[in-house]
Amino acid sequence: MPSSKEGSSRLGDITRSIPIDKRLTRRPKVALFAGIAALAVIGTMAAAVFVLPINTWREQNNDLEQRQTQLDALVSVNGQLAAEVDRLQTDDGVREAAREEIGYMQTGEQRRSVLPRPPLPADLPDGWPYNVVTEIFAARTAGPAPALTD
Repeated sequence: MPSSKEGSSRLGDITRSIPIDKRLTRRPKVALFAGIAALAVIGTMAAAVFVLPINTWREQNNDLEQRQTQLDALVSVNGQLAAEVDRLQTDDGVREAAREEIGYMQTGEQRRSVLPRPPLPADLPDGWPYNVVTEIFAARTAGPAPALTD
C-alpha cells in the first residue's frame, strides 16, 4: 500500500465522526428527535405505498370473481340465444315459432284447446269413504311430518 493511503479505508467517510461545527444540530436530543421523526415519515410513506393497497387489491380480486361469474352467466345466455337464432333460421323453427306466437295452422290441421283441470272440491260429505279422503287431503296439504328426536 502507498504510504499516503495508509490507515484509511473505503468506509472512512462513513465511520468518521462529523465535526461539531458541521453538524445540523449541536444538541443530541434534537438530532435524536429529528431522526425518529424522519423514520416515522419514511415508515408512513412505506405503509401508504406497500401496506394500504393490499386491502384494495383483495377487494379487486373479489370484484373480479363476481364479474367473472356474471360474464360466465352472460356467455351462457348468449350461447342459448345463438342456438335459438340458428333454430329459427330453419323452416321447421319458423313454423314452430309461428304456431307458438300467433297460432299458425297449416291446411288440414284442427285446433284443440286443452284447459287446465278445475280444482277438486275439498268440502266432501261426512261419512265413509269421504272422511278417509278428507284425511288424505289434510295430510297432503300439511306437508311432511316433523322428524322425531330422541
